[in-house]
Amino acid sequence: MTDRQHPLETPFPPASTADDVLAGMDLTGRNAIVTGGHAGIGLEVTRALSRAGASVTVGARDPDRAAAALTGVSAAVGQLDLVDPNSINAFAARWLETDRPLHILINGAGASGGPERDARGYETQFATNHLGHFQLTRALLPALRAAHGARVVNVSSGAQRFGRIRWDDLNFTSDYDSRVAYAQSKTANVLFSVELDRRWAADGIRGYAVHPGVVVGTKLNNSAGHQALKRMGLIDENGQPIIDPVVGKKTPGQGASTVVFAATSPLLAGIGGVYLKDNDISALDDELRELTADHIPAEVASHSIDPASAERLWVLSERLLDA
Repeated sequence: MTDRQHPLETPFPPASTADDVLAGMDLTGRNAIVTGGHAGIGLEVTRALSRAGASVTVGARDPDRAAAALTGVSAAVGQLDLVDPNSINAFAARWLETDRPLHILINGAGASGGPERDARGYETQFATNHLGHFQLTRALLPALRAAHGARVVNVSSGAQRFGRIRWDDLNFTSDYDSRVAYAQSKTANVLFSVELDRRWAADGIRGYAVHPGVVVGTKLNNSAGHQALKRMGLIDENGQPIIDPVVGKKTPGQGASTVVFAATSPLLAGIGGVYLKDNDISALDDELRELTADHIPAEVASHSIDPASAERLWVLSERLLDA
């Protein structure tokens, strides 16, 4: 697996936007689903794909709120709550009833912080960020196969470097730490992409995990709090975002670029099961380095793309959904 984790040296630098990546590309006839596609990075992804001609459906917990946020954007909205198995099944069933192939599935919705458990007793961030998307993706498999060339993009994070799957205490029955739980869920996003690609590449379905960069202004990153964002060099004295794409501090449009690169770029033809950052395949880096104002480590770590762990997580996720 690790032999694929080498940068391609693409023509898109870290400052590229989603529109830059899609410039000149015609996505007419392509169908896309974007979970959380009405806010933050997801909204920019939806806008860019729609402008390029794709038919986009946004999955959102509150469809009315999502529709209002998408005013002026050509996109449909469907009700989808990623911690409610019935909602996930209903969303997928509505799509399958249309007999439309699904060319692009972007699993972008995310949760951070508490509450610590969902109604099933599962740790909330793992349930939302990984398990709900795992269920959705499997439910949409017939539509992905029908596309005869589909891509599944799981929006991860550089936090995967600091995360491990707690195989013996997945739901943090002890020692709960929201940051550790978040890192676990982001590691799960990468492992899911690796195993999905192994299992489904023969059906023309490729899997990718993406680090979009750190985008101040999204609900997810703002949850860290003003002082924490200032300490990390993400906002200035006036609370305004500090934009420096080279070190990973990006606008929403720049954050969306690697997501749409994974979803559409012909440079990835024949390549899957990889983790991307800055509009390219990430290098492998296991050196432990802390986040500073001048450097945000986000390269993929070996444990996040380990094939044995990826298969183990897939089997465990199936068992959790059937419980």
